Amino acid sequence: MDEFPPITAVRFKGKCLELCDEVHDRKRSCIVIAQREKPYTKLIPIDEKEEPFHGCLSGLTTYSGDLTEPTRGDWEALHD
Repeated sequence: MDEFPPITAVRFKGKCLELCDEVHDRKRSCIVIAQREKPYTKLIPIDEKEEPFHGCLSGLTTYSGDLTEPTRGDWEALHD
């Protein structure tokens, strides 16, 4: 994919849907939007292989008994 120079926020506003389609269809890897001649933000496609954040740790924990019961053994506090 070709590298494109940043576009101004005004140009992006006028062509938003067209530019979003270009990124979605992978015609561009990203679009850098400039404000006051400085890069300000980047539009990138969503990685469709990415799993949703909600539930991403599902199945990674184990049940170790009742969390409200006292623990076994003595604990020592750390003092400075």
